[in-house]
Amino acid sequence: MKVLSVLFITVTIGASLCTAQSKYTPTSYLEKHNKAAKQLMRETGVPASVILAIAIHESAYGNSRIATYLNNHFGIKGKNSSKKIKSAYKDYDSTLASYRDFVELLQRKKSTQPLFLKHDSEDYQSWIKGIARSGYSTSGDWSRKVLATIDRYDLDQYDEKTTLN
Repeated sequence: MKVLSVLFITVTIGASLCTAQSKYTPTSYLEKHNKAAKQLMRETGVPASVILAIAIHESAYGNSRIATYLNNHFGIKGKNSSKKIKSAYKDYDSTLASYRDFVELLQRKKSTQPLFLKHDSEDYQSWIKGIARSGYSTSGDWSRKVLATIDRYDLDQYDEKTTLN
C-alpha cells in the first residue's frame, strides 16, 4: 500500500510539472518574450507593447494550439508542414520567427506602412488603432481588447522612444 501511495504521489507531481512547464502565465510569457519585442521595436519602431499585446491576445499567452504546435503567436494564415495539427495557419521555426514575420507583415501591407512614418514607438494607441483599421482582425472589439491588455499588464513599460525617419 505504501508503494502505491509513493507511486501515486510521484506520478501526480510529475504530471503537474509537465503541465506547468507547457503552460505560460501572463508573467512567464512576458519574461520569456519581452526581449524579442524590445529588439524588434529598436529595429523597426513598432512598440514592444503592441507586439506583446497582440501576441498575448492572439495566442492566449502562447498557450493556443497554433502557438504551441506552430510557434504562430499572431494568427497569421499560411501554409504549414505540421504533422501534429491540421491548420490554415503558418508555422514557424521559433517564436522569434513568428514575432519577426508579424512586424514584417506590418511593413509589407500598404495599409499599415504609414504607421512607421506617422507614429513613434511610444504611441501604442495609434499603432493599435491603425492596425485595427487595416483589417488585421475582423472582430469589432479587437482594438479595445488589445489596448486593455496593454493597460492590464503595463506593457508600455517595454516601449522606448525610437525615431526611424
